Amino acid sequence: MHIHILGICGTFMGGLAQLARAAGHRVSGCDANVYPPMSDQLVDAGIELIEGFDTGQLELRADLYVIGNVVTRGNALMEAILDRQLPFVSGPQWLAEHVLRGRHVLAVAGTHGKTTTTSMLAWILSSAGLEPGFLVGGVPQDFGRSALLGAAAPFVIEADEYDTAFFDKRSKFVHYLPRTAVLNNLEFDHADIFPDLAAIETQFHHFVRTLSRSARVVVNAAEPALARVLARGCWSERVTFGQGGEWELGRDAPHLVTRNGRAVGELQLDLPGHHNRLNALAAMVAAEHVGVQPQVALQALRRFRGVKRRLEERGTAGGVTVIDDFAHHPTAVRETLRALRARGAQGRIVAILEPRSNTMKLGSMKAALAGSLADADRVFCYAGGISWDVEEALAPLGARATVLKDLAALVDAVVSESHAGDRLVVMSNGGFGGIHDLLLERLRERAARAA
Repeated sequence: MHIHILGICGTFMGGLAQLARAAGHRVSGCDANVYPPMSDQLVDAGIELIEGFDTGQLELRADLYVIGNVVTRGNALMEAILDRQLPFVSGPQWLAEHVLRGRHVLAVAGTHGKTTTTSMLAWILSSAGLEPGFLVGGVPQDFGRSALLGAAAPFVIEADEYDTAFFDKRSKFVHYLPRTAVLNNLEFDHADIFPDLAAIETQFHHFVRTLSRSARVVVNAAEPALARVLARGCWSERVTFGQGGEWELGRDAPHLVTRNGRAVGELQLDLPGHHNRLNALAAMVAAEHVGVQPQVALQALRRFRGVKRRLEERGTAGGVTVIDDFAHHPTAVRETLRALRARGAQGRIVAILEPRSNTMKLGSMKAALAGSLADADRVFCYAGGISWDVEEALAPLGARATVLKDLAALVDAVVSESHAGDRLVVMSNGGFGGIHDLLLERLRERAARAA
């Protein structure tokens, strides 16, 4: 089958394209912006890429058009597909019908930690010799790719609550029908499509309603929103983790894992932060459902190297380290900075934030922003394209915070104040104008002048 994917360069759709190619399909696709690293991955996989959505792409005569959720009504190619009544389907539905059906799907849901937990779970199963497939919304360092078809029954997938497509407003995860479902946490997010937390809880309720009686729900016991979701109905086996759960984790090193009060082993993880240790615990409990013993999982987690763009060190120049992180929700910002502080290194933590997500652009989380940055010694915030008053939101930080609307001016300000030993943590869910390389380049230039 020849499938043509609209919106192919997003992490999810790009991963889907690679899975389809590995399954033997002819795959082509288009997007508004076709650029590395995703474009390189796709070309290397033998996938034809086209920039833009011109209607001439219908001449490819694809058997099926797979539509990403970036595509809206008014898109020229989509309108032509509708006019000619050509067959089309959403990405999650195609994945469910052509990759997930008949496999033991392990789905990881939650507001935070999905990518890391999914990567951990795939790594545990792989280390146990189970040859899983996976689709992750990032690039696990241990695999170097975001998707793999796999050779055996288990398939690990990051289960997103964002909507499926312009013609299917259900959350993506409703399509996946997992036998193992991880519910990590639940907060308000995606203010562009959800009016409040209750609306998101309803989508999680729908997700739980799709699970079979033999399925396992691995749920964070300390999350009140998840408790409300399960109180609306749960027909599957329930296993709890975290504070007050069946599986618990000691906060102080060595981090002892217990099950119903009995010691299981010690969790040793290179990734800093209690939130990452909880991610690891959730992955370990989920892995047990496909037969991986806890000791095997703990051994695998000791070797887990993390995910790109999650506290990833991009380089050091003049003694100043530039760190990249995907944090964009206040809770994620807070936990990222806490984790960095917990590493105990000398020098300041300088937070450089781009409030780029739809939720942040709408200002829905502005009241929590200053508090989330409390662990930073210095804060720089890029306010380009933001309609609400960022300076007012960060006023509680006083002189520690600087807000700028020009990227070049932001880079200048950060570099001029940086000292050897500083850790510059750049937080954004986008490319942030290549600021990581700009900072490193300027820092190298400064160091060369001082030499």
